[in-house]
Amino acid sequence: MSAKSQISVGLYGIGLDTYWPQFEGLHDRLVGYQSRVEQKLRALGANVVNVGLVDSPQKANEAAAIFQKEDVEIIFLYVSTYALSSTVLPVVQKLKKPVVVLNLQPTSRIDYKTFNSLGDRTKMTGEWLANCQACSVPEIANAFLRAGINFFQITGVLEDDPIVDAKMNDWIDAARVAVTMKSSRVGLVGHYYNGMLDVYSDLTKLSAQIGSHFEIREFGEILELRKQVNESEIDERVELIREEFDVQPDCSTFELRRAAQTAVALSKFVSIHDLQALAYFYNGHGDEEYQDLIASVIIGNSQLTARNVPVAGEYEVKNCLAMKIMDTFGVGGAFSEFYALDFDDDVVMLGHDGPCHPKIAQGKTKIKPLLVYHGKVGAGLSVETSVKHGDVTLLSVVDAPDGNVKLLVAEGVSVPGPILEIGNTNSRYRFSIGAREFVDAWSKRGPSHHCAIGVGHIADKLQILANILGVEFIRVS
Repeated sequence: MSAKSQISVGLYGIGLDTYWPQFEGLHDRLVGYQSRVEQKLRALGANVVNVGLVDSPQKANEAAAIFQKEDVEIIFLYVSTYALSSTVLPVVQKLKKPVVVLNLQPTSRIDYKTFNSLGDRTKMTGEWLANCQACSVPEIANAFLRAGINFFQITGVLEDDPIVDAKMNDWIDAARVAVTMKSSRVGLVGHYYNGMLDVYSDLTKLSAQIGSHFEIREFGEILELRKQVNESEIDERVELIREEFDVQPDCSTFELRRAAQTAVALSKFVSIHDLQALAYFYNGHGDEEYQDLIASVIIGNSQLTARNVPVAGEYEVKNCLAMKIMDTFGVGGAFSEFYALDFDDDVVMLGHDGPCHPKIAQGKTKIKPLLVYHGKVGAGLSVETSVKHGDVTLLSVVDAPDGNVKLLVAEGVSVPGPILEIGNTNSRYRFSIGAREFVDAWSKRGPSHHCAIGVGHIADKLQILANILGVEFIRVS
């Protein structure tokens, strides 16, 4: 659902220059393997800065300089054959970027019969060296650990290994998300929901650890933009709303046009400030214009969410970031909280009032009129839907007591069954540890009462993202 931006990654292979005059063809063979790694990374959408095979400390310094110039996000270290750790360490020491060690053999095993029939021990040794990727992995790990280098490993076969291909894809996806989060402008409009202590956030901390920029704006800007919307724009937006939603018969023309007018203003507001996400809340007590505005934002904010600008209500900044992360992975990111437990069916019901994510809905999202927005001012149109049935992942960005940001994750399944038909998004979720244990295990980790829900199981990708961002990853299962 989310457009994929290209990222730059560094790739270098390693070897021992002493081998090249000893074993004919070994160098070129290893370079060929490394080229195959480059092809795989490019096929995943990465811009690959391949500095070739590094076999001396001098070349290591040259490689580091190139990676710095190209501003790569992560480094893939392809272990071509045995190499001295002194040729490996300088590259990563200078960059302070995550390092993925690729321990990839060219084949699943050496052809022992053919190998032993070569009849030339020099050729046999050269053949072995072309297959001994694992030899230097412990040495590299030892050097990295002692140098305080954050590294990760992928072990397997260069070709036809779905586990390796999936892990490489996860790394590229996660790196892309990390880059997006660092470049995202998150709009903040209004104020916190008074008294929600768990929702209050440290913007400086979030900006420092996630990398996003927070743009604090005023609802007055949206109000002025709303006044400038003409009838033609309202007509067009009403038509679009009818195309994208299942508008229920009891929705009045007045409410549809009011929601459409606000939706146009919201779209313009996001465009003017180049926002990639938005968190909001406002009461507007004592001012009819502001109350009229805030009561009509749900449809427009749902449309923004469907267009890769996730919108979080109740000024829930942390969950806005969680929704943006899920959106950038292309799995949605529905704004949710615990609604109820169904002990008979052993499911947890999660949902929320306000904007939804129509792109991950089970069927077409319904628009219904509400006479009251519970806990909020006004009345107007609201949305009702469930998240698509099937695998789901929950994500909470936790503002922990120790001063660090953490990613709290769980995988479950969205299951069919009755929901609360109250004009809110709500769904039924089943977890492997059961409803009772899940609620206890999730809550004791200290998230806010909100989370973002995406379709599919992507906990592994989120763990890699946490590694790249340098934040703690917690999985409830």
